[in-house]
Amino acid sequence: MFAADKASRGLGVELLEQGEGTAVLRMTVTPGMVNGHGIAHGGYVFLLADSAFACACNSHGPVTVAAGADVTFVAPAYEGDVLVARAEERTRFGRSGLYDVSVLRGDEVIAEFRGRSRTIGSTSASASTTSKESR
Repeated sequence: MFAADKASRGLGVELLEQGEGTAVLRMTVTPGMVNGHGIAHGGYVFLLADSAFACACNSHGPVTVAAGADVTFVAPAYEGDVLVARAEERTRFGRSGLYDVSVLRGDEVIAEFRGRSRTIGSTSASASTTSKESR
């Protein structure tokens, strides 16, 4: 799934590790990601966490999407910072799941993210795209 993620890959996000219900991604804050306050725009921090969440919740096979997510920004990130997002599955129940993602700069927490997933039934991203195109 990550190989087809043009948004994340286009921003330089790298998949470092993926396992059952887990994922670790890395991103460097570029000059184009900094807002008017001189800190990383929260949308980019959210994107990194969301991408880690997506890799973790799709590790089981069936196409799974976000049903919702919340983020708490704990500390600012700056241009040049290397951020690492660590996603861990908390539980799956029926077609739903809960995942926590910590975004770190070294050992410092930058943000905490909780994602709620929903399996949509098909078994591949191409099947999902095909059914979407046929509508």
